[in-house]
Amino acid sequence: TQNSHTAKTVSRKSLCILNNQRVPGAENMKIILVFLFVAPLALSARAEKDHSSFDSAASPETKSRFAMLDDVRILANGLLQLGHGLKDFVHKTKGQMNDIFQKLYIFDRSFYELSLQTSEIKEEEEQLRQTTARLQINNEEIKNLSQEMNSKIEDLIQNKIQLQEKVWGLEDKVTKLAIIQPSIQETKEISSLKVFVEQQDNHIKQLLKIVEDQHVQLDRQHNQIMELEDKLNHIELQELAENSFTEEQTEPEAIPFPVHNATAVIYKSDGAAPDCTALSNSSIRSSGVYTIKPNGSEAFDVYCEMKFGSSWTVIQNRVDGSLDFNQTWDAYANGFGELNEEFWLGLNKTYSITKQGDYILRIELQDWKDNKRYIEYAFSLGGPETDYTLQLSRISGSIPNALPEQTELRFSTADRDVDIINDFNCPENYLGGWWHSECEETNLNGKYVAPRSRGRLDRRKGLYWKPKKGRYYLLKSTKIMIHPTDLKSFY
Repeated sequence: TQNSHTAKTVSRKSLCILNNQRVPGAENMKIILVFLFVAPLALSARAEKDHSSFDSAASPETKSRFAMLDDVRILANGLLQLGHGLKDFVHKTKGQMNDIFQKLYIFDRSFYELSLQTSEIKEEEEQLRQTTARLQINNEEIKNLSQEMNSKIEDLIQNKIQLQEKVWGLEDKVTKLAIIQPSIQETKEISSLKVFVEQQDNHIKQLLKIVEDQHVQLDRQHNQIMELEDKLNHIELQELAENSFTEEQTEPEAIPFPVHNATAVIYKSDGAAPDCTALSNSSIRSSGVYTIKPNGSEAFDVYCEMKFGSSWTVIQNRVDGSLDFNQTWDAYANGFGELNEEFWLGLNKTYSITKQGDYILRIELQDWKDNKRYIEYAFSLGGPETDYTLQLSRISGSIPNALPEQTELRFSTADRDVDIINDFNCPENYLGGWWHSECEETNLNGKYVAPRSRGRLDRRKGLYWKPKKGRYYLLKSTKIMIHPTDLKSFY
């Protein structure tokens, strides 16, 4: 009886401890420990009770045996439940360990890739530093050579002055010879001096050519050094530095456009202007959205921008990436976006304007350092039957050309790529409709990508300008405008 009372007391205390300590994942284990501790005490108490009953009378013997069998069954049932609890606990523990191992594997892999990228950047930086050091040494040598050449040139100039004085004296003698017959000795002196002067002139010309070549080489070396120093100074901002223009350049002053065709746009008497330039000539002086009606076309709205004392018709504008330019062929043909914000005017509308006469295509670019560049082309645009074929001829600009000249470029989109190069769909892989010839030359209708984006693939899918021999210039904003070449036809 005392042992039974003790077992019950221990069992109650154990249950109280389990109720007070609710630790996730440890409840099953505590139940197992308590059950293993209490079960022997309960069985011992039960055995003592049965033994005392057997001594007192024979009839309770059968009853005691059946009671012990019940206890064994209860214990077996408890052990079975305990086993199930242990099994569930083991499975949960294994699952948690597998998750931990998987996360550790991903972390190790990411750390390894980051280490590789860091090593590559360090190697490139060291190579740039070594190249810069060599170029600086060459620059110093060229400077010294240039100083020597300048000193020689000064000496030659002094000799030339002296020779000129002698020549002037000879001219006086020649003048006198026209009157007085020269002697044989004077004739020989004149001939020798003439030969000497010619030799000195040839020698001076050779030296000047050498000096000119040295100056050209010096400028080239200096430009290379400046580019390498720029890369080293911005190595931690590689993305922004590699995709920015090198220096600020202001907009050029307005220049008269060349006249190519006297049959260009003519302002109609019914008051419908054929483009923004005609509106400008009819007292419109501010940028904004206006309605035009090209010859043989329906009226539609365009954005006119005042620039260089005239008005340009804007056909594309991108400023902040708020508009997705990865559109279908029909969208690029008809136009999309808001004229006061980002937009594409539409190939049909642009063609209806340009078929009236000769036009200039102007592209304005701005990088993420707010540097601005521009380039202008004389161009022709075909109709829908030619897939809006574009042909360009560069006129002027402040950035290297990135579009093929004197080549027919067909417009294409992801759902209608008319010229698939080596089974590679340019609009589908680089996003946005454009006049593609090679998939990497430029793409002003690509995905709008900020400098924080990393990876060469993302940059090539972005909004960039890529000269054939040059780097990618990641752009912040672009604007494409057209203007007739013959201004007199609007007056």
